[in-house]
Amino acid sequence: MMGHASNPWKINEMKGTRKKGSYVVLFSTTNRLEEAHRIAHQLIAARLVACANIVPSISSVYLWKGSIRNDTEVLMILKTKKSRIPKLEKAFRALHSYETPELIALPLEYGLQEYLKWIDDSLSSPKS
Repeated sequence: MMGHASNPWKINEMKGTRKKGSYVVLFSTTNRLEEAHRIAHQLIAARLVACANIVPSISSVYLWKGSIRNDTEVLMILKTKKSRIPKLEKAFRALHSYETPELIALPLEYGLQEYLKWIDDSLSSPKS
């Protein structure tokens, strides 16, 4: 067990893994649950994200135009591929109501192969 402590998922030892750095998790917030669902549905329909988790009520504390704000917001967690970000950003800006919307991406360091394949399949064009 001691030999695996520094590499618990054996990331470098995995066979047939999808390309590391190809997948991202994005975070965004909005002030209305309906807007989060609308954005999620449109991004999924356009095959720009595979999945959107929507967390209905988070407390956000931030500096805005010189004042500290405390607001309740809706968190969106989006899963996609890095290659989709340019088109996703353009669509996201058109869909979001905030003057300065949050859209940040973190690289996915590990994922189950079948889940990553599902992301790939979800972002592919539908088969006719």
